[in-house]
Amino acid sequence: EPLKQFVDAQVSQGRYSSTSEYMRELIRADEKRKAEEQLEAKLLEGLSSPESELTNGDWEKIRNEALCIIETRKAKR
Repeated sequence: EPLKQFVDAQVSQGRYSSTSEYMRELIRADEKRKAEEQLEAKLLEGLSSPESELTNGDWEKIRNEALCIIETRKAKR
């Protein structure tokens, strides 16, 4: 019941026209998150490959950029 009330509140606030629309949006967001996770895993696999030509300096730059992105996302919440 609390979940139904939450969904009904989302619809009543006008963000969604129906419960179905809200559920579709949740499914799309979940699909996007999973695709991003798969991409990240493949990128890490490639970066860890013996064929990778990245130096320690490259790794440090990547790490710093990732930390910056994470901090930016945290600040938006």
